Amino acid sequence: MMNTNSDCTAVEPETAAAEAAQLAPAAGSASWADLLGTGNGMRVLALAGGTALHAINVYMVTTVMPSVVADIGGLDYYSWNTTLFVVASIVGAALAAALADAWGGKRAYLAGLATFSVGATLCALATAMPWLLLGRSVQGLGGGVLVSLAYVLIPRVLAERLWTRAMGLVSAMWGIATLAGPAIGGIFAQGGHWRLAFWMLLPVAAVLAVIVAVWLPASGRGSASARVPFAKLALLALSVLAISFASLAAQRGLQIAGVVAGLLLAAWILRIDRDAVVRLLPRSAFVDARLIALYATIGLLAMSFTVEIFLPYFLQVIHGHEPLAAGYLTAVMAAGWSFGSMTSAGRAKFAAQAIRNGPLLMAAGLFALAWILPHVQGFQAGAGFVVLLAALLAVGIGVGMAWPHLLARVLIVAPAADSSHASTAISTVQLYAMSLGAALSGLIANGAGLTSPGGVPGAQNAAAWLFGLFAVLVLAAALFARRAVR
Repeated sequence: MMNTNSDCTAVEPETAAAEAAQLAPAAGSASWADLLGTGNGMRVLALAGGTALHAINVYMVTTVMPSVVADIGGLDYYSWNTTLFVVASIVGAALAAALADAWGGKRAYLAGLATFSVGATLCALATAMPWLLLGRSVQGLGGGVLVSLAYVLIPRVLAERLWTRAMGLVSAMWGIATLAGPAIGGIFAQGGHWRLAFWMLLPVAAVLAVIVAVWLPASGRGSASARVPFAKLALLALSVLAISFASLAAQRGLQIAGVVAGLLLAAWILRIDRDAVVRLLPRSAFVDARLIALYATIGLLAMSFTVEIFLPYFLQVIHGHEPLAAGYLTAVMAAGWSFGSMTSAGRAKFAAQAIRNGPLLMAAGLFALAWILPHVQGFQAGAGFVVLLAALLAVGIGVGMAWPHLLARVLIVAPAADSSHASTAISTVQLYAMSLGAALSGLIANGAGLTSPGGVPGAQNAAAWLFGLFAVLVLAAALFARRAVR
């Protein structure tokens, strides 16, 4: 996705050493007590809360989707609920900085919460897959604003020495909140009331709105009003949708054409973004080899983690688990992300090792799941079940241990004039990668037999191909990660 040609500007060793000497003490001097004490605690809770709500929704829907398609149909569009959700999130993420500049952090945050709540209501009332997909799109728009605002506002409302800890806490919300998401989804799906899972999001959003209204500063504005590259966002959406439509095609030629069209659109967007006035990525991302490698690593890890959207389906169809159990098993992967982020964040000396080794651990876990999931026997109890848990944890811990350092390093490496743009681009890259990953996972799963022949044999073949191919993508991320900390 990122340009890694040799025309990238090299970073002199002396400059890198000087930066490390200056930045490491700042990153490591702040404790969790500094971040959570005095007035900072409620501010961080407000910022992290939006990411938590977004994450609850993502993993809750992952858990209830087998029950949803059993009720209203639409198995062919299984991955579309994630694809459209994340495509809309890209638009919301791109709007976040502009909204914060125009309205201030508080009003922008409340607007994101209101939009998200409307989407949740539409999902709860859906009687057919098209209506559910509409609700998911509206949810994604609001959720994208919430997630991106966390990254945009951290540098505006917190001291620099708190950034790494704050990034680690926000990142951990993807793990901590997903423990609640599968629980909500699993309980209601198992009882045959999946719609109530969406209704449960509304009181959570209301509580968060009160916290934001009371504790988040009304200002938090940038130095200049941000502009939104709507044309390029539309092209990004088209690139993902091209691959999503390819997953519905029966002919192999049409599938290949859809993938090629989607990737060519992505390459074209990067080409025109490089010299544009209003850009998706900061200008420094096209000339600094470190930023290129950092964004590429973030994108590939986020893309590969989306295979979890099919995990509850495989666990229920192949292994016979109930929705609640399948949801909690999926949460093990998310808990690994949370554990890895919380234990790794703030440890400046560990940053380079975490960035290098995290993708390798994640790839090992995905390869193990590609072998485990297709096998019905041996992994439902006893030692085999422990192996399954270990593989799930490896995937989560691998991405979690690297994630906060990747995000913080983007802000550190980016020039001061590009810092706000660089932080917004984190969400753009992450969300686009997630939508692309969801589209590719649907293409791979459907092509490997998820819908035809379907049933247990189709799910077994789809699981092997899906997790195996995405493990290869994570190995590519490991190569970029080594370049980022070279």
